[in-house]
Amino acid sequence: MKFKKISKLLCVVFLVTFKYVNAQQAEQPKPNILWVLTDDQRYDAIRAFNKILDGREMSALGYVESPNIDKLTKEGTTFINTYCQATGCAPSRASMMTGRYPFRSGVYEFEYHNNQAEHSKPSLPEQMADLGYETLHIGKLGFRLKTTKNGKLKSAEVFQKNIDFKQLRRDGLTDWGKDWFYELDGKKFDKPIKNLEFFVTPDGKFEYVIPKDLESKFTKYKGTATTSVAKYDLFRKYSKKEPKSDYSGIILAGVSSRKAGKTRDGYYASIFEDYLKNENQEFTVGSRTFKGVNTEKPLFCHIGFDFPHTPVLPPASYRNRFQKYTYKVPTFNKKELENMPKQLKKQINNAYSDDFTDEEKQKMIQDYYAFCAYGDALIGEATDAFIKYSEAKKQPWVIVYVCGDHGWKLNDHGSVSKFSSWEIDSHNPIVVVSSDKKAFPAGKVVRDFTEFVDIAPTILAASGAKLEDEKFNYLDGLDMAKIASESIPSRDYIVGESHAVTGPRAFIRTKEYVFSMQTRPDKKRGENMDWALHASYKDLDPALYDMKNDPNEINNLAFDKKYATIAEKMKEKLINVVLGDNRVEVKWGKRGDGTELFRSNFAPGAHDYNLKL
Repeated sequence: MKFKKISKLLCVVFLVTFKYVNAQQAEQPKPNILWVLTDDQRYDAIRAFNKILDGREMSALGYVESPNIDKLTKEGTTFINTYCQATGCAPSRASMMTGRYPFRSGVYEFEYHNNQAEHSKPSLPEQMADLGYETLHIGKLGFRLKTTKNGKLKSAEVFQKNIDFKQLRRDGLTDWGKDWFYELDGKKFDKPIKNLEFFVTPDGKFEYVIPKDLESKFTKYKGTATTSVAKYDLFRKYSKKEPKSDYSGIILAGVSSRKAGKTRDGYYASIFEDYLKNENQEFTVGSRTFKGVNTEKPLFCHIGFDFPHTPVLPPASYRNRFQKYTYKVPTFNKKELENMPKQLKKQINNAYSDDFTDEEKQKMIQDYYAFCAYGDALIGEATDAFIKYSEAKKQPWVIVYVCGDHGWKLNDHGSVSKFSSWEIDSHNPIVVVSSDKKAFPAGKVVRDFTEFVDIAPTILAASGAKLEDEKFNYLDGLDMAKIASESIPSRDYIVGESHAVTGPRAFIRTKEYVFSMQTRPDKKRGENMDWALHASYKDLDPALYDMKNDPNEINNLAFDKKYATIAEKMKEKLINVVLGDNRVEVKWGKRGDGTELFRSNFAPGAHDYNLKL
């Protein structure tokens, strides 16, 4: 009898405790989340990353400056061995926004894609909205998603509020821009002037860089292209397809036409601060009006900074300081080309830079790191404002800083740009800072592999989503909080694939080696999906680098007999994972109105993170 009473009492205590714990969990507020992403940023632009990786604060090239991001690493957890899934802007951003590898989303380069495709799932911001968040985007998004409604194709609006860079530049809230113009100085055109470049002066006036063939129509701007070169000290890189001129080519170096804070990235930071200040009320951004932060909801904000993507135009206050430093320019030995895969050689030839003069190389590197230093200050402004707002409201918060959607070469391998599987193009550490120091401890460094597909599940989990629910089983990534706590096994490898510039190419990377290869003979979606299974090893155009003995990835060992076993194991794993484990290809069409889907699944479950060499 006494035993029964004790049992009943214990049951009552258990039920009361269970209800209390559940009630507490239900009442626990969702954190405000700020996701900061930069563009084309090398990891060596951050002192804290250099210190972790190489034991020194400065880049191997020379002086860098990053006090605000360094501060984030001290306050949060650094995932130092994070790699992107694709070394081109659009496919890399798609992997972050969807939480899926390119071979699962079907987005391999700069194609428009459609959310009406059979395999499509809600994007990260759409999932966050479903979880009760107000969602905001400021700046560059680069997520080329379309949707079809009532038979009409249109851009898919995945954020509830979208303060995008396109309208900002049209409103002059920038220092530089490029756009299609259907009207200029009151003159309307039947056909637009495409990709017309312009600078915005300190007093807000537009300086158009008019091509020579249009100068007769716009005599007011005659010679502006030439004067802009001297005025802004521009250094341009030209592709082989375009003639050298003062109005074409990407700008690798120069000075901003406006002071710090009034550049395109400067406006992103200040607009975010205005958004937080104008609680529940409207505020003006150029020609548009937006409502400030909704204090009744948790906030999910994505700031897509453009820096240090071309045009590389740091404000004079930063540029002048960095011009006093002399940098060690990466050297290029043309013998590297002898064993270089054809696809990687194609990228080098497309963006060759070793023929720049010494002065041009110095200017390019000085301005790049000056631009990164300026961007660091803007990140400091945005994150400080975000923390101040959250703590004033006594709300928990999380910051996710992603160092570039991929990297950038500064004469590494004799070229500029990205698009390769090399370390400098694909290594992009992430820092997560949280008011919850148990989830993301201050000053912790995680050396296990992490990937860009981990960003979506990490943010969703932090917001309270139950990733084990069926609605999230499409996610390819892992919760980085669990990686940090070592509550899940570590990865032996990471994988990626992109098709831009080099053509279809995938890579697999372990801590010791990186192997890459051509995945298909062409870009025709849904055709020859198993080509690599039957192609000769030579036709796969392979590359293998020994990261311990050759960290700069100069000597391709793919055909070295001593490494034959390693190359074979990595090749087999890569083929099975990216081509055989639920691969998706879609005929999207030029405008993104196609949804015809193709699958390849000859090696289901191959992507298990295990690879013993």
